[in-house]
Amino acid sequence: MNLLRPDERIGRHHIDVPESVEDAPDALDCEVVTEPFEEDALISEPTEEDETSPEIVGHATTEVALFAGAYVPEPLGEPRIGCVIPAYNEEGSIAAVIGSLLDQTRVPDVIHVIVNNTTDDTYWVAREFAGHHERRYRDEVMHCDIHVHDVGHLAERKVGALNIGFRLVEDCDYFLGVDGDTVLDRDAVSHLLEEIRSDPRIGGISAIYSIDYSEASGGGERFLIAGQRQQFASFNMQNLLHGRNMAVLGGQCSLFSIEALRTVRDEYRQRAPWVTDSEVEDSLLSIQLKRTGFSTKISARARADVGPMLTLKSLDAQQVKWNYGAIDLMWPGQRGDTQGQPFHPNLRLRWLENWSMVFNLTVRIGFVLLLAASLSIDAFVFSPWWLVPPAVAIALNLRTALSMHDRTTRDVLFALLFVPGELYMWLKLGHFIRGWTKFLSRQEVDNWGAQAAAERGSGTNAHLQPLLYLAVFLAAIVITWTQLPLLAKEVALWLLWPALTVLAAIQTVAMAYRLLRRHRGFRV
Repeated sequence: MNLLRPDERIGRHHIDVPESVEDAPDALDCEVVTEPFEEDALISEPTEEDETSPEIVGHATTEVALFAGAYVPEPLGEPRIGCVIPAYNEEGSIAAVIGSLLDQTRVPDVIHVIVNNTTDDTYWVAREFAGHHERRYRDEVMHCDIHVHDVGHLAERKVGALNIGFRLVEDCDYFLGVDGDTVLDRDAVSHLLEEIRSDPRIGGISAIYSIDYSEASGGGERFLIAGQRQQFASFNMQNLLHGRNMAVLGGQCSLFSIEALRTVRDEYRQRAPWVTDSEVEDSLLSIQLKRTGFSTKISARARADVGPMLTLKSLDAQQVKWNYGAIDLMWPGQRGDTQGQPFHPNLRLRWLENWSMVFNLTVRIGFVLLLAASLSIDAFVFSPWWLVPPAVAIALNLRTALSMHDRTTRDVLFALLFVPGELYMWLKLGHFIRGWTKFLSRQEVDNWGAQAAAERGSGTNAHLQPLLYLAVFLAAIVITWTQLPLLAKEVALWLLWPALTVLAAIQTVAMAYRLLRRHRGFRV
């Protein structure tokens, strides 16, 4: 490339000008007049013709458009959402579920209701919605096709229904899984879609779950709903504060990337994304998504009301199934097709929950036993320090209640009165004991069937087993205590009270940490 001097860059063409008159060729028959060089001579004032010349204006406009135009991002196409509703004996709720989906500000493109193993009129209620639907929202017209399938008896139950639904919507971009008793807020799908599209690394995102009090019809049911609301709120807040990383993408209302589900299916050589290797199919899928490089998140805004457990039987069956499945996933070793993964990031919260339950069980039973033992030999001395753990627990429960976006007076009273929360904690301890005894007994159990039977009001009284265990344990302690000499009793109390104090102090510090931790504006 030839570089020209400033005095050579005049015009578009380069002309070799002789350095002196003597060097000019003879053919140059003209008079050469030499004048001093003036730089101003190169700069001429623009004429009116120049300013209005279309050629110049057009050239400038083209240059700006090519090299200095405004950045216009590449438009993203509108993705297609396929919704799958696995429904089992949901005749009382399926209409509200489908209605909430049709009322969304972003309606799914297609909805498949997979009715399975049902003994009621779920199919006939859902079939009333079958067909093409049109929804107008803010001058935008959205279309949704609803299909209802009665697949009869499925040995794989919900897992089989989800996999059938996946094959039906695999041509979509996103898979929306909704339980047959979960009612979505009208902006839920829009928020889920916006958040999952914000980062291609997100394989699935779950809504914030709560329970509506309108499902309750008596004081006992309201008590159980208040406890479940507190439990959901605490779990949701923990996940929100851990970088919004969701340990379990609950099947109640979660949006998955079809690409992520295909990756899990292919990487693990499965026929479909969901498998029956675990009692908690959503926990296993969440772990597999994480291991294939996708993240699992909880939405900060999308909300849904899930179906409550209104009896002690149904609550016990649900919680035991969850506990058993979590233990099966996190305990080391190979059990059938399930490989324990104790160090998986998604299971850290599960380990914390289980250790927390161990502390809760030990401190409560230990305090009752030591108090009774001290009173039996007139050795009890009241210490106000033992009022600190209940006070911190009340404050923590109250803060959890106040973090609910739809809190009610019942939620606040549930936290402040201490007794309701303490009773619900004892119920959770019973579920914890039952889950571990089931796992350690190595029995072949059908926890799905047990939950279904409990929700129907049938089934066994297995939820009373922890009371039997507790009675046997207390009887053994009482018999042993009565056989000890006085000196041995005093020594035992002298050793056990300080040990229990240390455990209670550790538990109180953990509760205080959660109490003082900033919620960063999150609502559950």
